Amino acid sequence: MRPIEPLERLSRLIADAFPGELTADLKKNLDATIRSALERMNLVTREELEVQEAVLARTREKLTALEAQVAELEQQLGLQSGSASDDNPTTP
Repeated sequence: MRPIEPLERLSRLIADAFPGELTADLKKNLDATIRSALERMNLVTREELEVQEAVLARTREKLTALEAQVAELEQQLGLQSGSASDDNPTTP
C-alpha cells in the first residue's frame, strides 16, 4: 500500500459527508490539512521501520557476542589472578 492511500481514503470519507458543490474545494483543503498534520508527526515509512528493526537485531546479536566474550575474558583473568596469588603469598 502506498503511504498516501490512507490519506486519500480519509479525505474521501470526509468529503463524501458534504454536499457535492463543496466537495472539490473541501477535498483540496482537507488533503492539505491532513498532509500538514502528518508531516508534523515525524512519521516513518514501513520500509524505514523495517530497516531500523534489522539494524537493531544485528546490534543485539553483536552485543550478546561481546558480552559472552567479556565474560570469558573475565573468567580467564580471574583464574590467572587466583593462581598468581597462590604463587606469591603475602606475610604480615
